[in-house]
Amino acid sequence: MGTQANKDQILAFWAALDAAEAAEIVSVCNKHLAPDFIWRGPAPLSLQTSPKAVADSFWHPLKQAIPDLKREIHMIFGGTSSGRVDGGQDGENWVCGTGYLTGQAEGEFLNIPTTQQRLRLRWGAFYKLRQGQIVESQMLIDFVDWFDQIGLPVLPKSRGISHVYPPPTAFDGVMAHPQDPAQTAETLHLGRQLLYGGLNLYDTAQLSSMGMAGFFHPNIKWYGPGGIGACFSLAEFETLHQRPWLAAFPDRKVQDLDALIAEGALLGAAGVAGVRATQSGAYLTAPASGKQLQISGLDFWLRQGDKFTENWVFVDMIDLFAQMGQDLFAQLQRRAQPD
Repeated sequence: MGTQANKDQILAFWAALDAAEAAEIVSVCNKHLAPDFIWRGPAPLSLQTSPKAVADSFWHPLKQAIPDLKREIHMIFGGTSSGRVDGGQDGENWVCGTGYLTGQAEGEFLNIPTTQQRLRLRWGAFYKLRQGQIVESQMLIDFVDWFDQIGLPVLPKSRGISHVYPPPTAFDGVMAHPQDPAQTAETLHLGRQLLYGGLNLYDTAQLSSMGMAGFFHPNIKWYGPGGIGACFSLAEFETLHQRPWLAAFPDRKVQDLDALIAEGALLGAAGVAGVRATQSGAYLTAPASGKQLQISGLDFWLRQGDKFTENWVFVDMIDLFAQMGQDLFAQLQRRAQPD
């Protein structure tokens, strides 16, 4: 099956999920997902190894907690992955998407307290398809941003702007039609240069060693996850995010990724343990530990001309802070206790 058919299949799955009542979720997952489907979700849910397992652990309880759950799709696109450091294609076909899940929580999900605040939950997901079947997914929900929305922040106020996660600016991110292969190739090339020829060249001292000005527009809009926030220029990105991040993780390196795909002007990357680093310095509430870390995340980029102009970023912050010795879900429960 081609990219268009793969995208249609994912859209059909999302539509079925969105229309289903909580009691129907297992049936929907069994219908649309391969019997040996693997779901790599956010901590503390992490790995689920069947359609029923992901339904029971995630979608069913989420639907029970937020009965009016609705999906906003900011982007959907697909392609064949080329996420190896050595430049080789892995030949796997993926579709990815991102946006918001919105609704009013009427019950608890993962013991997250309910409030009267209507929720806008950032989600990002990648789906691997083989022979017309959805065989694997990587998905992240921005739990830190969720906690902040309900007035129970578990990290200090973001250096960037909180709760900013818009669709692409003046660009339709829902790729309903085939894209120009030349544009796709240009986007993928720029993405590989950014990841493996830019970020991985950091000399642990000078931000300029990565040559970010060659990849990011001076007015890049960088939409970071909860705890980090959004930046609205390359200068802000370097000051508010990149400098403190690299002070904590100076030797971080992008590894072989599970997926690196482009379609037209859009690029997406997914990696469970896609970045490895040593925590050499303090980061937010976590003191320097010297621990070896595996950082999982998802990224989406929009290219205009020869630069990326927008970047939507997910980091599994719950997992990252657990590796640094801090349980953010336990901290949430402590914050929720009455004084």
